[in-house]
Amino acid sequence: MLPSAINRTCHALRSRRIGAIAIPATFRGWSCWTWLPALLLIVGMTGPGSAQAPDAALEQSTGTTAEEVVVDVRPIGESDAEAAVMTVTTLVGEMLEAVDHNPDLRAEYDRIVDNPISPPDTRSPRATLASFLLIMHEANRIWFETRDAYLQTSNIKLTGQEQDNVVKVMALIEKASRTMDLSAIPATTLQRTSTELVLQLQEIFDRIYLPVMEDIPGIEIGAVLTDNDESTRPKWTVPGTNMTIELQEEGPRHGEYLFTAASVERIPEDYHTIQELPIVSDRGEDTYAYYIYTPGNLIPPQWFEIIQAGPDWLMFRFGGQTVWQWMGMALSLFLLLLATVLYIRWNSVRPLPLNLARRQFRSIIHPLLLMLAVRLTLYVCNEQINITGTTLLYLATIAGVIFWITTAWLTYQILQLIYIWAVHNPSISKTSLDASLLRTGFKVLSLVISLLVLGYGATQIGIPIYGVVAGLGVGGLAIALAAQPTLENFIGGLILYADGIVRVGEFCEFDDLAGTVEEIGIRSTRIRALDRTLIVVANGDLSKRKIVNYSKRDVFLFRHKIGLRYETPSETVKTISSRVYDHMLAHERVADDPLRVRLVEYGDYAIVIDVYANIKASNMDEFTSLQEELLYEIRSIVESSGADFAFPSSTVYLARDADTSDEPAIAAQVA
Repeated sequence: MLPSAINRTCHALRSRRIGAIAIPATFRGWSCWTWLPALLLIVGMTGPGSAQAPDAALEQSTGTTAEEVVVDVRPIGESDAEAAVMTVTTLVGEMLEAVDHNPDLRAEYDRIVDNPISPPDTRSPRATLASFLLIMHEANRIWFETRDAYLQTSNIKLTGQEQDNVVKVMALIEKASRTMDLSAIPATTLQRTSTELVLQLQEIFDRIYLPVMEDIPGIEIGAVLTDNDESTRPKWTVPGTNMTIELQEEGPRHGEYLFTAASVERIPEDYHTIQELPIVSDRGEDTYAYYIYTPGNLIPPQWFEIIQAGPDWLMFRFGGQTVWQWMGMALSLFLLLLATVLYIRWNSVRPLPLNLARRQFRSIIHPLLLMLAVRLTLYVCNEQINITGTTLLYLATIAGVIFWITTAWLTYQILQLIYIWAVHNPSISKTSLDASLLRTGFKVLSLVISLLVLGYGATQIGIPIYGVVAGLGVGGLAIALAAQPTLENFIGGLILYADGIVRVGEFCEFDDLAGTVEEIGIRSTRIRALDRTLIVVANGDLSKRKIVNYSKRDVFLFRHKIGLRYETPSETVKTISSRVYDHMLAHERVADDPLRVRLVEYGDYAIVIDVYANIKASNMDEFTSLQEELLYEIRSIVESSGADFAFPSSTVYLARDADTSDEPAIAAQVA
């Protein structure tokens, strides 16, 4: 029993504590056997028969004042060996002291802290915790030294060295996050969420006492791992917390000891529970609170002083953000919405290009601008206003959904532009079988690639796309059987939208129906007829009908026949044809191809000239106006050429026979 008690006592002495009493720094170098006589003296002086207080006994025996005594808040009933604890600052100081006296540890420390691409040591629970503490100690040192130096100046931007320091701090925080199992965090918010988790975990450790490194299972940081090392356990929990470091049995990080995913999930809750407790480490600043309530990336810009000098309510905290952060986010979203509305209105009044490739190129601009606007807004909210926590998660998720849907849309439009360029190849006829196959193939390919992009985006957001697809396969069959008519109409509406067959405001003819489309709903489409009656047609029925969309015409057909009198000389007919052709060709609103003015028929009562052309007009009113103008010019050409229009008439020819002897008798009979 005595050797066991001596070993426990020596372990407590090495941990710099005897029960609730901290060992002064003056005597921490004493060996176990040097301490035993002094320990017996202290115990004798503080026994039941002594009137001295423990503080007085400590002061008399060691020369240490009562102010140096640190009370250890630990669960009742723990043995002295289990209660060997210290603050983060003391624990890190002890490790740095060992680093200074051990070249091998110094090399390992430099590898972990100074090399930006080297991973943390996660070969045991002890090495994982030590790596986290050492990395964050160095990150805090660089962070606050750089911040204090910058805020003492009046510079608007960080210097090159200060920017390098910020990059190094972010790299160290990212490296500290690699001691955690972050597999449950969506990729879209992984970087920002991991930073918050690291700072929150640091604040939890700053408010509790941690065991000495000798009490943590496993090899120490930088030590050589042997096959017969029995000190490492598959799992270890930080005493007094729910933070568990466990061996990863599978996955890309197999064989590493990491803070478990369940522990990582509890970090925000534990932080908010413990944040009101005092910080027991020497560092008296809550790094997480400073990080989330200040703008910029780690170091606040100089304009933040204006907010700090403003009303106190600007810094009031609610919903995980301050008032000024909520106002900044609302203003950013309002500007995004305003810019979108203004662009849509401006684009609606722009003339539509007649060239198909230019028209398709314009279709690419829309999703591209939307993607840039979403990214810019997210950058302002994330990097400048510094929105964090749950609000950032919702904002990033919504922005991610919009971004990836827009990316799929952009992909489809780009592939359609490639198709248009390919079809316009002079070697491929627009009406050939190759063009038809190319058109169908590109549409299918564009749709498939767009769906793949959308599926990849869903995985980045955190949506289990494969589970969704499997669920749709099973549940979709049951829904389709139960709601077949409704689904038919719904899918019919999607077909109308996807194929671009009709749009609201277009004039169309549907078999025996004709009118202007007023609304395309989920179940039905509303059409306003020429007599102003309202026609409602189910989408499923409408998608099966023959649809003639007059509003989709890019040009209007101008075709009229000119009837000249048979008395018109041939040269005059040729002159009229030539002058009408030249006038049509010179007109800016008449398409060059096709354009025909030809003598096509000798009719019953007229010489017929056919005028065939396409008129560039945006609507029917404009076309009828241009048509009227051209018809007046054609009449003027005919009349100025000395000809006249033919009209239905009969010509009676009277002839006299050569023998005129019977004329009186004939005349008598007529009379």
